[in-house]
Amino acid sequence: MEAFLKIERDGPIVMLTMNQPATRNALTGNTAVSEFIAACTSIADDLSVRAVILTGAGSAFSSGGNVKDMQKYAGDTIAPIAIRDEYRRGIQRLPLALYNLEVPVIAAINGPAIGAGCDLACMCDIRIAADTARFAESFIKLGIVPGDGGAWLLPRIVGRSTAAEMSFTGEALDASQALACGLVSRVVSAERLLDEARDLAGRIAANPGSTLRMTKRLLREGEHMRLDSLLEMSASFQALAHKTPEHTEAVAALIEKRKPRFQ
Repeated sequence: MEAFLKIERDGPIVMLTMNQPATRNALTGNTAVSEFIAACTSIADDLSVRAVILTGAGSAFSSGGNVKDMQKYAGDTIAPIAIRDEYRRGIQRLPLALYNLEVPVIAAINGPAIGAGCDLACMCDIRIAADTARFAESFIKLGIVPGDGGAWLLPRIVGRSTAAEMSFTGEALDASQALACGLVSRVVSAERLLDEARDLAGRIAANPGSTLRMTKRLLREGEHMRLDSLLEMSASFQALAHKTPEHTEAVAALIEKRKPRFQ
């Protein structure tokens, strides 16, 4: 079977393309999760990577769970405890790996992001949508619940009321509605989507890699940490940042009125 993820490298930027358009880049019933885990591990270990772009091949970003694969849960052949364990060992490893990846991740959402596909976009730091994109927290339409962290991710991005409306109705938002509620930060034409994502990734990657990773970690920890605890963590990270050669070069460049030359 062809690999789910197509991985490309352009200097400090890694492009991850979900590459199973025949299933609209479904995330279950295939090797998607294990490939994402491996990619996140490789990216985390490579300190020269400074930004990641995630997109989908074909007309969809991701259709989420493979509905045909869900038929195996019907009847009495699989016990509820086994299904629970399958989620914990399967799709639930994806948010833990991608959301906690210290390298900034941009989702370039080229088309529908449905169910777990919508949640996948929410695991990223920045979301740019093509004008053809749609977003649906559609689990309720299948009589199931968000099983991959959507109930935690979505309210933190769009607020409780919008997250509840999306989750209780299962109805889709178009790209303009997603922009209005903050689910995405910009909407561009489908033709311009990857160019916009690459431009943004380049502007991110122009900054010191170690400081980017620490900045993302602070943003993540700030979502659930007390202010005094976050300040303590920030002080420790700042002490490390002050001792990096990139900081020394940035200060020198500012004083000398020139562009910094980072290694």
